[in-house]
Amino acid sequence: MSTEILMPALSPTMTEGKLAKWLKKEGDKIKSGDVLAEIETDKATMEMEAVDEGVLGKILIPEGTEKVSVNEPIAVLLAEGEKMGAAPAPKAAAPAPKAEAKPAAAPAPQTTPAPQPAPAKAAAPAKANGAAKGARIFISPLAKRLAKEAGIDPADLSGSGPRGRIVRSDVDAAISGGVKRKPAAAAGSGTRDVFGQPYTAQPNTGVRKTIAKRLTESKTTIPHFYLSLDCQIDELLSLRKKLNERAEGEMKLSVNDFVIKAVALALRKVPQVNSSWTEDAVLLYENVDISVAVATPDGLITPIIRRADEKSVAQISTEMRDLASRAKAKKLKLDEFQGGGFSISNLGMFGIREFQAIINPPQSGILAVGKGEERVVVGGGQMVVANIVTCTLSCDHRSVDGSVGAEFMQAFQRIMEDPLRMLL
Repeated sequence: MSTEILMPALSPTMTEGKLAKWLKKEGDKIKSGDVLAEIETDKATMEMEAVDEGVLGKILIPEGTEKVSVNEPIAVLLAEGEKMGAAPAPKAAAPAPKAEAKPAAAPAPQTTPAPQPAPAKAAAPAKANGAAKGARIFISPLAKRLAKEAGIDPADLSGSGPRGRIVRSDVDAAISGGVKRKPAAAAGSGTRDVFGQPYTAQPNTGVRKTIAKRLTESKTTIPHFYLSLDCQIDELLSLRKKLNERAEGEMKLSVNDFVIKAVALALRKVPQVNSSWTEDAVLLYENVDISVAVATPDGLITPIIRRADEKSVAQISTEMRDLASRAKAKKLKLDEFQGGGFSISNLGMFGIREFQAIINPPQSGILAVGKGEERVVVGGGQMVVANIVTCTLSCDHRSVDGSVGAEFMQAFQRIMEDPLRMLL
């Protein structure tokens, strides 16, 4: 018996999503656990797995379609041996009640039938989309996006899909065949702001909208305060160099790996910072799960190092490299970026000396890490050159008092400046 495959809810906040890509085609055999498609939610692109077994009989929603509602049918799964034509049809309306029999009407006098007009020739789909100026263009969402990226006017394309609809293969053929394209400047031509400046509108992705919503919520509802201090990391850099040399290329520890470990140990010493504010209580987390900001083309995402205090720097390094790689490829699982009790944002690789990060709700703190650089410092009445990194803690003042935040930063500084503590 055939069954409908529904659009899944892949996150607690998801109400609709984009069917980014089908990984199976019609006629393919499906086993439970097979990955059917890639779904783009408001936070990431995730894989949708099959629950039942059978044959993918019909794809109802083409790939590239946006704003597909949760629980909307997207495909039909047929039972083994069931024919493609056996897919369930839409429910038919109840049959109308039979009308009462009436006496047959007297036959009409025979007349010569009027000549019927010749059937009109079916319009060629090639120009059904754009031949008539101003006519509606039928094009799939994916094909529309690809045409826009390639600078191709859909009105110049011939549609090979149902009823002349332009599909991805038409755009691909146009790109390889060198059809007429819009000039590059046409993207923003005729579109100007209130000051008359031309611009090009870049649509917001679901991830970008979520980031905007959460950051606005954070800055308008959380009373932030900031604590900064400098960490001297010469011993840390020396230890890192020795460990990397001893690894002989099997791993490469970064300064950020040591930062994650130092934060984890400091949170164990000052657990009040590993918390969330609620109206009834401050929630103190038992596990040290650290969210680490990773830049992606769609914006920041924060994969999580679970139980970071219990892992070695080498384990953290391996796990962080894997998470960052899959975050950029939109391959993270839901539990790999949702949750966490504290965050780290490191912009040192971009040459940023220091900055203040925005708290990631419902967490109570985030550590902003700047660039490690040589600076002249005074020690023992003498000026010396040392490697310094400036770190700034953003705190939620409702759950973390100033003295508690300062205690955390002192613990973090001691561990960073005496890195052998991380190896104990």
